[in-house]
Amino acid sequence: MTRKRELPIYVSIEEAAEMMSLSTRTIRRRISDGTIPAYQCGRRSIRLRLDDLENALRPIPSACPRSW
Repeated sequence: MTRKRELPIYVSIEEAAEMMSLSTRTIRRRISDGTIPAYQCGRRSIRLRLDDLENALRPIPSACPRSW
C-alpha cells in the first residue's frame, strides 16, 4: 500500500502575521534576518511554510523554577 505524502502548508505574509499576532513588517524583518525562511513563486508572491513559522518560536526560560 502506498502512503500519501503530506504536502507542506504555505501561507502569505499577511496570514502569517495574523496567525502569529505580529505586524507584516515584523514578519518581513524576520525573513530578512533569516529567522523565518520564505519562498517565492513568480515575481511577487512570497509564501511561508507553516512548519517554519512554528519552528521560529522559541521557549522562554523561566526566571524562577517552580521546584518548591
